[in-house]
Amino acid sequence: MDVLNLGMVGGGTVGSGVFHALQQNGEVLARRIGVRIQVRKVAVKAVDEPRPYPIPHRFLTTDWRAVVEDPEVHLVTELVGGTTVARTIVLTALRLGKPVITANKALLSAHGPELFREAERHGTNLYYEASVCGGIPIIKALREGFVGNRIRALYGIVNGTCNYILTRMARDRADFPTVLAEAQRQGYAETPPDLDIDGHDAQHKTGILASLAHGTWIPASRINVEGIRSVTPLDLEFAAQLGYTIKLLGIVKQLNAPESDEDPTEVQVSVYPALIPSAHVLAGVQGVFNAVFVRGDVVGDTLFYGQGAGKDATASAVLSDLADAALDVRLGTRRRRPAFVEVPGRIRVVPMDEIVTRSFVRLSVVDRPGVLARIAAVFGQAKIGIASVIQPEGHTGEVVPLILMLHEAPDGAVRKALARIGRLPVVKAPPVRFRVESLS
Repeated sequence: MDVLNLGMVGGGTVGSGVFHALQQNGEVLARRIGVRIQVRKVAVKAVDEPRPYPIPHRFLTTDWRAVVEDPEVHLVTELVGGTTVARTIVLTALRLGKPVITANKALLSAHGPELFREAERHGTNLYYEASVCGGIPIIKALREGFVGNRIRALYGIVNGTCNYILTRMARDRADFPTVLAEAQRQGYAETPPDLDIDGHDAQHKTGILASLAHGTWIPASRINVEGIRSVTPLDLEFAAQLGYTIKLLGIVKQLNAPESDEDPTEVQVSVYPALIPSAHVLAGVQGVFNAVFVRGDVVGDTLFYGQGAGKDATASAVLSDLADAALDVRLGTRRRRPAFVEVPGRIRVVPMDEIVTRSFVRLSVVDRPGVLARIAAVFGQAKIGIASVIQPEGHTGEVVPLILMLHEAPDGAVRKALARIGRLPVVKAPPVRFRVESLS
């Protein structure tokens, strides 16, 4: 049986998980692929730092170059995170012609085109299954399983931290700061938590999925992103009364049907909290779990569900990539079809102002006659229809909530109308608005 040596850069939560998984299931992997993968060296920040799984000292070094540049190392994993040193590590390995396996979605988001070009230039491959949704094989599904499909729509719950917070807020009627603090105590949220709760982690992952779905690189700068800070228990309560659940979604949606190859395909690529029907399977995704709902023109609707993060789920995805990399080396497959093919002018990411959606709006208004008429007049002037109104009973005081469901309208028109409404003397707080996704 052929033997390939693995050099690992990063031995923390994910890295130690990969080391442990190889010790536990290395023989199973070898029997299945006909190649034995053995760890040669592991580069770490500090030899004696605590790890979820132990790594014997004989494998450890603090010099990543001693790992990547070792001529006896055939495969390299980059599991350190970040976009600076990690970029140098990956580029160094690729320029040596060594396949690289990474779990680093931020690195791919920031430098993906450069890294894939270097892999092509040096006749090797870059693998990244673990970069999106942990143990869910969504990259392989999009790249290989659905290779014969046009992806019409993709909706992803791709950040476990946000999903945990929204789940707890809905279930316990707890406010955002309370649940966030608990998530941090339990290790589900970082300190500071901005990358997760402001939607940027989901933005990185959604960009990768969008690029796979449409075959051309879509940078993070073209992705509209909004986080969950504005969601309150009141919003979740009223959404439930209307038959909806609020989830932070990564959305990749084809908006047109090009009549010829010369016409651009228009797509929406966004991250924002949205109301989705409570009866839909995505609404039942709870806690730290992730799910990706994919609609292909041939396959129809499919759902991928599972652990989105953590040492073991991510290690499973890394092992999958290690198996592919080992087989590619053994069989001499120096270069696969690139994942992302730059086709200028063929894909148009539609600006958010042009996206047409329904909306849920919560206003804090003075409780007196004529208020609704003034608000409706602004929407009427903007040609935005009101589908339903809820003014709940039981609220005391001068200011009460007013809930509106709006018909479909361009995002920019809704934004401008709400800005005007927010300036009305009878409106006592900035309007809160969430989009509604039917998922149909």
